[in-house]
Parts: sequence; structure tokens; C-alpha cells
Amino acid sequence: MVEVGAILEGKVTGLTNFGAFVTLPDNVTGMVHISEVSTSFVSDIHDFLKEGQAVKVKVLDVTPEGKVSLSIKKTMDPPAQGAAERPRRDRQNGRRSGAPNVWKGAEPKNNEPQSFEDMMARFKQVSDEKISDLKRANDGGKRGSYSRRK
Repeated sequence: MVEVGAILEGKVTGLTNFGAFVTLPDNVTGMVHISEVSTSFVSDIHDFLKEGQAVKVKVLDVTPEGKVSLSIKKTMDPPAQGAAERPRRDRQNGRRSGAPNVWKGAEPKNNEPQSFEDMMARFKQVSDEKISDLKRANDGGKRGSYSRRK
């Protein structure tokens, strides 16, 4: 019987649109869900696996009914720093690092921590200013362009 956490060699015996079936030693068959095939996004499993291919898998779970969940990506080395890594959120202002700040002026002038109420008040003020600027810009094209016919 296979144990959870074990890393085993297996052979791909079937491919579906949701994953791959892998035969393990002792004729135990498990399934690798498509999300567990690679560290990168997998839209078509056929781009990553072929029937008959030998693969290294990690046993994620064995249900009481005997269903075996496997992972290929958990046997891989973690991706190198910066390679296909999601941008991390900046804890101070909630933005993704490297993302432009579309609410310029919303951050405090000094670097002192603010209460939630202060931050919300500042956000509302900046938001109201931006809305009035947008309305002014949209109304500006309407002024003077209307002419009455007699």
C-alpha cells in the first residue's frame, strides 16, 4: 500500500482533460490533477505528459475507498527566485510591488502610521477630487458645442 508523502516512480497510463492516471508499483493507480502537473499553468495536459511516460510523483492523499491523489509538481525543485513568481503585495499600502499608484496623493505626507478612519477619509477625499476632475473633463466638451436653431 502507498503512504501519504511517499515519492514514487510511476507510468502514465491515461490522460484526460482534468488530469493523468499513473500506475504505481504494486499495480496501484492514482490520479494527478491537472493543477498538480507543473508549477506553471497547464491548459493542455498533452503539452506536459504522454501515455507511457515514466514520472516521479508524490502521494498527496489516499481515501478510505482507495483513491490515490498524486502530484508531479511537488517533486520538482521550487522555481528560481523571480521566475514566473506572482508579484508580492506591499504590506504597507496593499499594492503589488512595481504596480503604479493610481491614487497619487492618497498616501500620507509623513511616514507615520494612520488609523483606518484617517486612511478612509483621505481615500474619500482623493476619490471625490478625481470624480470631480473626470466630470469637469467630460462636461468641458459639452459646453459651447450646443447651438440652438431658430
